[in-house]
Amino acid sequence: VSLHNLYGPTEAAVDVTYWHCGNERGGVPIGRPIWNTQVYVLDANLEPVPAGVSGELYIGGHGLARGYLKRPGLTAERFVANPYGASGSRMYRTGDLVRWRRDGVLDFLGRADHQVKIRGFRIEPGEIEAVLSSHPAVGQAIVLAREDRPGQKQLVGYVVASGGQAADAGRLRQYVGERLPDYMVPAAIVMLEALPLTPNGKLDRQALPAPDFTPSLVRLPRTPQEEIIASLFQDVLGLEQVSTDASFFDLGGDSISSIRLVSQCRKAGLVITS
Repeated sequence: VSLHNLYGPTEAAVDVTYWHCGNERGGVPIGRPIWNTQVYVLDANLEPVPAGVSGELYIGGHGLARGYLKRPGLTAERFVANPYGASGSRMYRTGDLVRWRRDGVLDFLGRADHQVKIRGFRIEPGEIEAVLSSHPAVGQAIVLAREDRPGQKQLVGYVVASGGQAADAGRLRQYVGERLPDYMVPAAIVMLEALPLTPNGKLDRQALPAPDFTPSLVRLPRTPQEEIIASLFQDVLGLEQVSTDASFFDLGGDSISSIRLVSQCRKAGLVITS
């Protein structure tokens, strides 16, 4: 059976890129633009981004729709002037994040409107999902930002293991950390038997459970200093109990909360050095 991947929105005559699927590993690309179609991968300033860098996909060419019927505001928002085309031409802003490969092929990464901001960094969860999905033990992966504690937003990954495979949450976090910056590593990865779905078959994000940082084995403090640090871990991270051999970052801590921890330690008479 010959399989062809045709990508494109309705606003651009359904398909704008094409890829003949073969024996790809690590995901199927959306390919190259079809005839009489131009595609642009641009940043927030409508400047082209280099190969390997994610950007929003814009489409130009003869296949563009005129706009949305009786919705001039939305038309003006999505169909914008094309600075790279002929005078008066337009391009359609898809809201999809993609990146160029060095061979001129496009990879689809996710939706721009799913971007989240964590510790001052703008993050596209789709990039993290792509890395998790590339692990042979992972069948499905979803990443989202949760704020189960006010003011403490964290990335959480949800993984369904591939059939017959055993996936370990700790090793998956390490796997992501070897391929992405530390601020893109989920604070926790929750293993699920299946992703929760709504009645119409879409992902039910509200039904995804909060991560549980409760240790399975607790090593109690042995010294007054360990008692103080354990108490501060609980306070900063909002946990009822911690083990003294647990990593602050494995419990959901990050660079911002670690600054607060160091400050609290100093107030308690303890000095933490790097």
